[in-house]
Amino acid sequence: MRDACSIWSPSPFLRWVLLPGLLLLGLVIPVSAITMANDPHGYREFRWGMPLTGIPDLTVTRENTHTIDYEFRDRPPVYADIPVDSVLLSTVDAQFARVTIRYSSAQAHKQVLQYLERTYGAIERLPGQMMRGLNQQYTWRGPDTEISLTYEANRDRGFIFIESRNLAPRFQDRMSDTAE
Repeated sequence: MRDACSIWSPSPFLRWVLLPGLLLLGLVIPVSAITMANDPHGYREFRWGMPLTGIPDLTVTRENTHTIDYEFRDRPPVYADIPVDSVLLSTVDAQFARVTIRYSSAQAHKQVLQYLERTYGAIERLPGQMMRGLNQQYTWRGPDTEISLTYEANRDRGFIFIESRNLAPRFQDRMSDTAE
């Protein structure tokens, strides 16, 4: 007679469910971390930690107790001369800490990825590594800046987060403190 433990023994479970699931996940989500070649220490002329209040080119889009989000005023959203859906600059405790860029289309993704590789360092492509998938994630890390790129092929949209490595963790800290 079989008991419950023998029916659900780890070896068939690992062999038929967990292992194929992990292999499939590895094909779907390629993730790379690249050491950044040129740390920008901010975004454009804005350096990490500086206050963004009173800058005439920016307009406030959302304001909370500890965070303020800004967009560029009277200018279409672009990143590296690539048209994008939005560019949002965020401060935490009045210090510039993050840029969030949203874009759509595979063409924009290709241009953004080429720009990031050219500017911050090439992605190491290993033999057999899949560079396409339902979700692609890449990260460039510098001493002061982390740039994360996520592209969702099934929704044809991408996100770039350019963050201060020192200040960005405060977003999570402040949200958990105030439940914003």
